[in-house]
Amino acid sequence: MMQWHHEWCMVSDGINTPKIPLVFYRTASGNEPVRDWLKELDRDDRLEVGGDLQRVQYRWPVGMPLCRPMGGGLWEVRTSLPSRTIARVLICFHDGLIYALHGFIKRLRRLRRMI
Repeated sequence: MMQWHHEWCMVSDGINTPKIPLVFYRTASGNEPVRDWLKELDRDDRLEVGGDLQRVQYRWPVGMPLCRPMGGGLWEVRTSLPSRTIARVLICFHDGLIYALHGFIKRLRRLRRMI
């Protein structure tokens, strides 16, 4: 059984804000589900998700529309993809690190074309 302990990560508001290291969650068998999911995405979509994760690393705390709190220390990183779909990566903070826990594409609704 896995238990999650949530901690708040405080980052300076100064210009030289340090980068918070990002760690991909690893299962007991050594799989990294988010890294594997990212590898399956098209290159442009993968770069967009990676860019948003990097923004979280350098600019924390980040609010909407990029990050939304889900409760219990879980956050959702929200990415609009070039393929006109929407990606989500669920993250948490622990011991000064960001953990990428789960990634998925929202398939129910496509982004509307901007006129």
